Amino acid sequence: MAGGSEKCFTLIGLSLICLKMVASAKPAPEIPTIDQAYSKISNSITVEWATVPGATSYLLTAEDGDTVIETVVADSPGTVTGLKAATVYQITIRSISAAGRSQASPPTQAKTVLAAPILEVSSPSPSSILVQWEAVYMATGFSVSIMQANGLGRIWKENTTNTSLTFTSLEAGTLYTIKAYAWNANGIPGDDSICNQRTSPRAPGNIRVSFDSGALKASFSWAPAEGAFNYTVMAFSDSSELSCSTTFSSCTISSLQCGTEYVISVLASNDAGSSKSSSAVTLKTVACAPGRVTIQEDPPGHLSVAWSNVDLGDYYVAFVKSDDGLEVHCNTSLTQCNFLSECGFTYFISVFAYNKAGQSPLGDVFNYTTAPCCPSDISPVLVSSHRVEIVWSPVRGAELYETKAVDGYNVVECNDTAPACTLSALECDTKYNITVYSFSEVRGSNTSCTSRFITTAPCSPEINVSKDASSMVRVHWRSPNADATYTATAQGQRGMYQCSSRGESCSLGALPCGSLFSVTAVAETQAGRSLPSYSVPLETVPCCPAALTVTQITQSVINMSWTIGTVTQTYLTVLESHTGQAKCHTHQNHCLLGCITCGINYTVALKAISATGLTADCAHQSYSSSVCCPLGVKLYRLGPNGIRIHWQASRGSANYSTDLYGSKGIFTCAPSAGFSFCDVIEIPCGDVYTVVVSPVAETGQKLTFCPKKIYSVTCSGSTLGMVIYRGKRNPE
Repeated sequence: MAGGSEKCFTLIGLSLICLKMVASAKPAPEIPTIDQAYSKISNSITVEWATVPGATSYLLTAEDGDTVIETVVADSPGTVTGLKAATVYQITIRSISAAGRSQASPPTQAKTVLAAPILEVSSPSPSSILVQWEAVYMATGFSVSIMQANGLGRIWKENTTNTSLTFTSLEAGTLYTIKAYAWNANGIPGDDSICNQRTSPRAPGNIRVSFDSGALKASFSWAPAEGAFNYTVMAFSDSSELSCSTTFSSCTISSLQCGTEYVISVLASNDAGSSKSSSAVTLKTVACAPGRVTIQEDPPGHLSVAWSNVDLGDYYVAFVKSDDGLEVHCNTSLTQCNFLSECGFTYFISVFAYNKAGQSPLGDVFNYTTAPCCPSDISPVLVSSHRVEIVWSPVRGAELYETKAVDGYNVVECNDTAPACTLSALECDTKYNITVYSFSEVRGSNTSCTSRFITTAPCSPEINVSKDASSMVRVHWRSPNADATYTATAQGQRGMYQCSSRGESCSLGALPCGSLFSVTAVAETQAGRSLPSYSVPLETVPCCPAALTVTQITQSVINMSWTIGTVTQTYLTVLESHTGQAKCHTHQNHCLLGCITCGINYTVALKAISATGLTADCAHQSYSSSVCCPLGVKLYRLGPNGIRIHWQASRGSANYSTDLYGSKGIFTCAPSAGFSFCDVIEIPCGDVYTVVVSPVAETGQKLTFCPKKIYSVTCSGSTLGMVIYRGKRNPE
């Protein structure tokens, strides 16, 4: 199968060749003749020849012994490319037409020129450019030229056998075009190498610095540098390095440190590199806020503020502001200031350092609260024996008040937020040293507060009451008070009675009878009044009746009567003579006493007795009982119309009065002094008469209790009748 295939292919090939030979019956074109071959570019050779009639194109061939390179061109001249630099080539040419190719022309030698040097350019300074290259094969020298890329200015050209060259005195920040080529031993130049290089910019000048002390940042500006694309500002300190970059002619560096000295430099840069640093500028920032601030108040009222020294601080200002808004300050180059302070204020203290850059940042704000003020107007509003109430005006800064009362041994305390205190459980008539301390949670107690002495009111006395023979009431007391005046008071429904004394007793005098009193006593000193003593009840004797009346009821019975006395419960009456005594005890206002002997002088006494047994001797007076009623009363007829009444007189002298009561009238007669009879003339007969002979008292009053006798007076004839005794009637 394989052999068959190869045969087939052979037949086909022969057929083609035959066809071609038949078709190319026209003659081939003429062989061209090379006029010259030369190289202007290291990778090509240009060939010139005379035109061949009928040729449509030409085949150029270059051989160096290793490689064959062919190129079809349309016309002369033609160039073979892709060659090696500085290499000798055999150049031939064939003309091509529709009839085919011609034979190769006689060869011509041509050598490619040197390769262009590969340049490395840089700008080591704003006024120079360094050109460097590697050695070029077959080169014996180099030519380098430079000019501004914009075509302005002169052209510098230098020949050298070295592989580097520096151009100086150039314009800073300017774009230059560099051209370089190598030449061989025959002086034939090689390819050109062209590149652009910008000189580095000069350092910016006229640097200006603006420092913002509040934000701790600085703004920098400068005159623009020619050819600079970017600028970098560097701020160096001993401890840090800060920078900012910009394409403009100003920039700002933030986050600067206080109390730091920075060295500022500005670099300009472009694609060639950076300039040298500008002339250094020094920037001193504001000083840092002073630290280790200490505040002392010694003595009270003087505030001392001290702080540590800070770098770059020229002077210091300390501000002290009180919580009422008032602010003072102190300017000093030292590290301490003194201020006047007041009690009860909170002061807010800040310290700043200053230099030419300005004020330091705000540091810590310290507050110092002074001790609260002391109450100065302590006033006792109530001083009693065991209690003292004091008040005072509120003072600044006090959150609590501590009150202490000291009597030398004992301490009584009172704590309150109100500007008042009640000290209780004190000893009476005792001098206390009382101090009110103000207290705040921040500063504690102000121990410099002054005290004042307050003496409690005197102790209450212990009393007892006595009465002397004259019913004078005297109040006695016992009390430990020194230099006190005592006042005893008897208080009752019928009024109040008092007496005073600096001794141990006083007399209330004669109090109203029939009264109940409550007796108390108080002691009084300059410190005040004591509480009243325990009361002692006092009852005065009952009041005596205003009037005592003795009335003879019968010859042996008298009636004693009187008005009712105050608080009297019972009365005792006594009737006494040499013959004996009669008594009556009653709760009424009268009493009957019997067994009275007529015609006797008696002594009458009346006593009023209260429910508690107090007795008042009310009345002592004399009383004479009435004259005894006469005995043996008889009637005798005197003529036709007269009657004599006769009696037997009682002991003692007395006057008598005789009364006859009949249906025809009342008839009266009175005897002459010393006689025991009297006569009634012109009395009608034939009637029954009641006859009474009564003693007449010195007042002229007739006694009515003597016995009455009844007589009948008859008529006998016309001249004389009989007197007949009918009996005796009750005196009543």
